[in-house]
Amino acid sequence: MKPLGPIPAGYSAIEGELAIGGRQASALAEEAGGTPLFVYSRQHIRRRVEELRTAMPERLAIHYAVKANPFAPLLREMRGLVDGFDIASGGELELVLAQGIDASGVSFAGPGKRDGELEQAIAAGVTLNLESEAEAERALAIADRLGATPRLAIRVNPDFELRGSGMKMGGGAKPFGLDTDRVVPLAQRIIAAGAQWRGLHIFAGSQSLDADAIIETQGNILDLAGRLAEETGVKLPHLNMGGGFGIPYFNGDQALDMGVIGEALKARFESLPASMVQTEFAIELGRYLVGEAGVYLTRILDRKESHGQIFLVTDGGLHHQLAASGNFGTVVRRNYPLAIATRFADPPAEEASVVGCLCTPLDRLADQAELPKADIGDLVAVFCAGAYGASASPSAFLGQGPALEILV
Repeated sequence: MKPLGPIPAGYSAIEGELAIGGRQASALAEEAGGTPLFVYSRQHIRRRVEELRTAMPERLAIHYAVKANPFAPLLREMRGLVDGFDIASGGELELVLAQGIDASGVSFAGPGKRDGELEQAIAAGVTLNLESEAEAERALAIADRLGATPRLAIRVNPDFELRGSGMKMGGGAKPFGLDTDRVVPLAQRIIAAGAQWRGLHIFAGSQSLDADAIIETQGNILDLAGRLAEETGVKLPHLNMGGGFGIPYFNGDQALDMGVIGEALKARFESLPASMVQTEFAIELGRYLVGEAGVYLTRILDRKESHGQIFLVTDGGLHHQLAASGNFGTVVRRNYPLAIATRFADPPAEEASVVGCLCTPLDRLADQAELPKADIGDLVAVFCAGAYGASASPSAFLGQGPALEILV
């Protein structure tokens, strides 16, 4: 038996069946038009944002990282909850603008921005987090041609990383941002060119469940930003401190103590250098805001036995849930939180593996998990499916197509 990850708090049963947003999973699947289906819970998202605001310093803005989940109804929901949006492509810019999101609260990071994307962002009034000197020169030339004043910040590749992070974005040679010794000359070039100087973006890593490591990294970010501001010779207008807050996916994972992180950051804000006293601070979070709010529902098409092992074959799979299958940056495959949605209140009764419908042995949603006895027609629920699911998985693989999505 291989243990399942912990089901996030806030999910319950109605008449023995998993409920999401106060409605049974089977009713939601019927309303949406079938399975596979991603269901996103407004209640979970709102509660997460409220808890985060309570824990964090009042002056800290909360930005949503669109790459985590760009579903249009979810973006509209986030519009009323967060203070800004962080994007990573021109396509994401089109998505946020289509939802009526104010471009002045949007920042655009990512290496390899095309000239068309730079022009699109400058024309809209988006802040560009510049990744290189060459990108800065292209942005300034485009702005000059448009007769526009660009909003420019610099993404910094710090000399440190976020300890224990699932994906390290800083420290050492990286394709992201400028090394620290090259930031000040570029900042001075931007300011001298007449651009609107929007400060720094420092993102050291993601998916950390170590509060002490996050506190340490936030302290390092503030120290580095203060030093760069002093060397630049102007007060720092804005600092995007990145994110890194993780959620529990696997057995043994423990949720972050946000109160401890918030108190440490409040203390740091009380002793800022003169160059940062009026700085606007922000954190950008994706999976932490929406990851636990999503459930992937997939229906069992077949129940079969092979060499004494039970396999529950579903109509979903890795083409929608690449991360849950263990094929999205995981070295050792471990089980995500998963349940039989239509038997949510039933006790475990057998060991079974849940697999998808693709013709590849990589298509597994749970290995040898302890589950209630399930049969053809039952619904399987994969939790922590609100981030890097529908848009980060190869839905076109083997011609299967995308899953349905709803916000409830």
